[in-house]
Amino acid sequence: MWIALGIIIILVIAIISMYNNLVRLRQKVKNSWSQIDVQLQRRFDLIPNLVETVKGYMKHEDEVLTKVAELRTSWANAGTVAEKANLDNELSGALKTIMAVSENYPDLKANQNFSELQQELQNTENKISFSRQFYNDSVTMYNTKLEVVPSNIIASMFNFKPEELFKAESEEARKNVKVDFDK
Repeated sequence: MWIALGIIIILVIAIISMYNNLVRLRQKVKNSWSQIDVQLQRRFDLIPNLVETVKGYMKHEDEVLTKVAELRTSWANAGTVAEKANLDNELSGALKTIMAVSENYPDLKANQNFSELQQELQNTENKISFSRQFYNDSVTMYNTKLEVVPSNIIASMFNFKPEELFKAESEEARKNVKVDFDK
């Protein structure tokens, strides 16, 4: 009888331990997504300043500036990882266009405010990249735990669901973006 009671106690402790581990991993995924979200929001907050600085120099580039403003508005309505990843990819393309067009405006490149914004944007892009990697690492650990025995049994009992990885949706987004602020 004591042996049976001991086995039951060990099983209960093991189940609680696996459950708590799954909860910790799920929370780590949520936290890492929040870090991406914070950095993407930071980038979106920098954009109006960049657009205002660029507007005076790039009067005939209104289409690009309008696209950036529309993407910024869409960001507020995006709710899922996939939607935000898509908007992020589109915004990267639009910003790449602004930076490329700025090459045609020597006065703009010499503008101190524009240079500072470019540096802030570059720092933010680095932080976004790191945050994406951390998020994907967290999601991979969590999703792996959902699939391995015996935690997969506990995960299915308590309805834990796999999370999406943050990935580039298009071939264009997979290409390296060359941003050279020194020219």
